[in-house]
Amino acid sequence: MNSDLATIPFVDLSFQHQSIQSQLDEAIQCVMQRGDFVLGQAVTAFEQAFAQACGAAHGVGVACGTDAIALGLQACGIGTGDEVILPANTFVATLIGVLRTGATPVLVDCDPQTALIDLAAAERAITPKTRAIVPVHLYGQLVSPAQLRDLSTTYNLLIFEDAAQAHLAEREGQRAGSIGIGAAFSFYPSKNLGAFGDGGMVVVQDEIIAQTLRSLRNYGASRKYFHTDYGTNSRLDTLQAAILQTKLPHLVGWNCDRFHIAQHYDTLLEPLSDFGIFPIENHSGSGHVYHLYVIRVTDLCPIDRQTLQSELEQHRIQTGIHYPLPCHLQPAFKQLGYAAGAFPYAETLCQEILSLPMYPGLSDRQIEQVVDTITCVVTAAQSKVLSDVVKVA
Repeated sequence: MNSDLATIPFVDLSFQHQSIQSQLDEAIQCVMQRGDFVLGQAVTAFEQAFAQACGAAHGVGVACGTDAIALGLQACGIGTGDEVILPANTFVATLIGVLRTGATPVLVDCDPQTALIDLAAAERAITPKTRAIVPVHLYGQLVSPAQLRDLSTTYNLLIFEDAAQAHLAEREGQRAGSIGIGAAFSFYPSKNLGAFGDGGMVVVQDEIIAQTLRSLRNYGASRKYFHTDYGTNSRLDTLQAAILQTKLPHLVGWNCDRFHIAQHYDTLLEPLSDFGIFPIENHSGSGHVYHLYVIRVTDLCPIDRQTLQSELEQHRIQTGIHYPLPCHLQPAFKQLGYAAGAFPYAETLCQEILSLPMYPGLSDRQIEQVVDTITCVVTAAQSKVLSDVVKVA
């Protein structure tokens, strides 16, 4: 391995920003000249464009992805006395969004191969109080739309998608945001479609729900100084909307770049299955938009996940863990009553998963450097194990 090679960051936004810098500058200047910094023209334009791209009728911009979940569920009528099913293997924003409605979150385990919600486990968790399911389209891959709709129809459940990591992802001919009654998106800067700060959106099919959302995000005001709902201040900034509107036409191309990067990783990592390293499975084909590229470092590997991550860091390769502790074991949510062992697949995954560098502009050479480094570290560890066995014998 060449120690002189440059650092490979976990995320690098410079490629996409440099390619459209003049367009971004112009969009920002237009907002500054108009001075409509709150709920301005760019917000309305982006809401319409993004909703259309998702296959939804309406989009309502909010301050962040967490608000998109909370306000979206609230606008759909979810509240105190309702149970909402969601996966234990997700970012805490999903759980916080449900809790903010006053509903009772019911966590279920995940599929160990895809890391997505286990819909069979979800079905077993349904009670007469269950009103909704929040499938999390984790890492950029959709939960099966057909299976979700079967579950929804059978048990009369609302489907509200957490699509924070799945901008324009597809599966079974459906696009994220078009499967259920609504969907929440995040525009955090590192997302496939990212702002220059926080931002979020709810996309819905129903006009009445959209109107309710517009009220809830703006102090509960259906019109200025007339408050019909107990709302909050959660508005997508006009500057952020202008930036996102500028980026949106490039998103399909950027997602394609991510998919090709993932294919290259898949090919290069295949021999490492002999050493207990496996990519999270893709069941969506080219519809997977790979917000993250995640591998599992299983107990068959001669080196543990933490050691591998440290070795990569020493070789100037940055990685991440999404997520190191499942929701039910987070100290903040002890009151939910879940204990260690409640969701074994989620708990095992949190010890195995490692997110590798993934972003448009990541070069073949950089991908090869990442995998070559993993290979060298793992094979060296395997050689040591075999050497130790020989010494003992």
